[in-house]
Amino acid sequence: MTIERTALPGVGISHSVTTAAQQRLGVVSHLSGRRDLVVYDTEDPEQAARTVTLEDHEAHQLAGLLAGTVTVDHVGELERLIAGISAVRLRIPAGSAYDGVALRETRARTHTGVSVVAVERDDEVIPAPDPGFVLRHGDTVVAVGDDPGIVALTALIAAVS
Repeated sequence: MTIERTALPGVGISHSVTTAAQQRLGVVSHLSGRRDLVVYDTEDPEQAARTVTLEDHEAHQLAGLLAGTVTVDHVGELERLIAGISAVRLRIPAGSAYDGVALRETRARTHTGVSVVAVERDDEVIPAPDPGFVLRHGDTVVAVGDDPGIVALTALIAAVS
């Protein structure tokens, strides 16, 4: 499933997906912290059929139920420079098998051929983290590799421990 992200100036950000059954769903993240879940009309996938408003704490609880989702953000400029190589940002979700595990113990490069080149934690960027660096929920891993490797790493990060 591909997650589409759209900036909504003055409102927030909209994320939308289309399921295997061709049902379109979305989440509008307002600048205030409020979240709107959107179910789109099956006849007109641009028209909302139903909207459910969630307060911040409700959204967090629902996210816990849906844990295991990983969003892949492509780093476009780098990808244009090197054909066949993708640079992505992968957020470590709650419950990930990588949460609380040292980078060396993940054996990510061995299993996928993808290199972790940095980790974003809170407002800090850790370039070239050493093998003993412990990943945690909420970290964003910056990784470089080919498409099959990125897909494999995404699946490993999404796996629930």
